[in-house]
Amino acid sequence: MSTKAPYRADHVGSLLRPETVHAARTEYHAERLSPDGFHTCDELKAIEDEAVRDVVAMQESVGLQAVTDGEMRRAFWHYDFMGALTGMELVQRTKGVAFHGIDLPPIFPTITGELDFPDDHPMLDHFRYLASVTSVQPKISIPGPSACHFRTDPDDIAVEAYADPDVLFADLARTYRKAVQAFYDAGCRYLQMDDIFFAYLCDPKHRAEKAAQGIDPDWLIGKYAQTMHDAIEDRPDDMVIAMHLCRGNFQSTWAAEGAYDPAADAVFNQTGVDIYFMEYDTERAGGLEPLRLLPKGRKRVLPGFITTKTAGLESIDDLRRKFEEASKYADIDQLGIAPQCGFASTEEGNKITVDDQRRKLELVVETAEAIWGGLEA
Repeated sequence: MSTKAPYRADHVGSLLRPETVHAARTEYHAERLSPDGFHTCDELKAIEDEAVRDVVAMQESVGLQAVTDGEMRRAFWHYDFMGALTGMELVQRTKGVAFHGIDLPPIFPTITGELDFPDDHPMLDHFRYLASVTSVQPKISIPGPSACHFRTDPDDIAVEAYADPDVLFADLARTYRKAVQAFYDAGCRYLQMDDIFFAYLCDPKHRAEKAAQGIDPDWLIGKYAQTMHDAIEDRPDDMVIAMHLCRGNFQSTWAAEGAYDPAADAVFNQTGVDIYFMEYDTERAGGLEPLRLLPKGRKRVLPGFITTKTAGLESIDDLRRKFEEASKYADIDQLGIAPQCGFASTEEGNKITVDDQRRKLELVVETAEAIWGGLEA
C-alpha cells in the first residue's frame, strides 16, 4: 500500500454511531453484569463490523480519499486505546471530568505497572478490518502520548519510578514507538495521533491548574513535543503521521479555550508530525497568526473551519474568505480543509444528525475542489 496522504479534504475520525451499535453495546455491557443478556461478544462484533462497512461506504461515496472506521467499537476516543495498554487500567468513579455545562462519564485511567504496547492490542485488528473493507486509504486515529499523562492523576500512578517525569515520558515514548511500528506492520501508512492537550495548555485555566500542581505548563508543552518526536522519529519513510488538536468535544460541548500561541512552535517545529488537524470553528481557538510558525515544505495544516458541534452548514464563500486570511500566514499549498473535530468523540455523539454529518463531509470535499481543484495535495 503506497502512501497517498496528505489530502486537501479529510476528517478527524469519529462518526455518529447508528442505533444498532448503541443498542448492542448497551445490551452487551448489561450482560457483563447479568448472565441474561442477549448479545455475545461475537454478535456485538458482527454488528460493529456492519456499521464500519456502512460508514466506510458513506465516506467513499462523498469522495473522501482517506477513511476511518468511525471509531464504531469505542466508547471514548482515547480511553479505549489507553485501557488496552500494558500497565494501564480504567476505573469507574462517581463524577467525571467537567466540560462546559456537562461531565464526562466517570471513567479514569490509572497506571498500575510498567507501560508497554501489547502485541495483541485490539486496535490493530480494528485497523486490519477497516483496511479489508475500503478501496481508498485507511486511517486510524489513536490518542497521542500526552493523553496518558494529562488524563492520569498523579495519585493514580502506582509505579514508584514514574514519580520522576523523565522516566515516565521515556516509557511513554518507548510504548508509542512500539505502537507506531505495530500499526505499520499491520499495514497502516496513515496514523493520526489525537494530541489535544497541547491546545488545553493554551487555556489560562488549564495552565493555572498545572501551575498549582507545581508543573510549568510551558515545560510540559516541551515535554509533550519531545515525547511525540521520540515516539515517531524512527517511523518508516512511507508512513505519514497526523496530529489533531482541539479543546474538547463531548455531546457538542467543550472544555478549553485559548489561542495556539503558547504551543504553536513546539507543535510545528519540535514534534516531527507531518499533518495537523487544528480546531478553528469558533473564537475559542484564537486567530490564525500561529500558522506563521509552520515551516515551509512538506508539512500540511487542515484548519477546522467546519464545525461538528452544530448542524448549520458553513458557506463555501465564507470558507474561501477564511482561507484567504489563513494564506497570509501559511502557504495556501500547505493547507487543506477538515472539520474541527470528530462527530462522536464518545459513543454518545454530538447533537447533530447522520444527515447533518454527511452534509458536513460533502462540504469538506466541495471546499477542497473549489479552492484547490481537487483532493490531491
